[in-house]
Amino acid sequence: MIVAGLGFRVDADLNSLRTALLLACQERLPDILATAAGKEESAALRALADELALSVTAVPLAQLRAQSTLTHSPTSQAAYGTGSVAEAAALAAVGPNGRLLGQRHISPDRMATCAFAQGHGK
Repeated sequence: MIVAGLGFRVDADLNSLRTALLLACQERLPDILATAAGKEESAALRALADELALSVTAVPLAQLRAQSTLTHSPTSQAAYGTGSVAEAAALAAVGPNGRLLGQRHISPDRMATCAFAQGHGK
């Protein structure tokens, strides 16, 4: 399974999320989208999920904080207790023994980030 983790500002739009995902995907399509709990009902995220016909997984704060991320944003650290919401959400949603397929990618407008993770052995 491949999970696309998304971190984004409250006023991020569909284009911001789509662009971050396209930068991160490296020609792979995710099986699901994941983000921090509380962000799963964002209109932009729901539009992206509908566009890609994917479900969205909301990752609880404790699970985000338990992940080791490659990048470290002071903003994400202060708000969520993790260096990268995108990386942590992808890792948490893919499950134990998952691995990041690279560090997060940031949309050019800096409103959204995306990272991909894959389940071990898949």
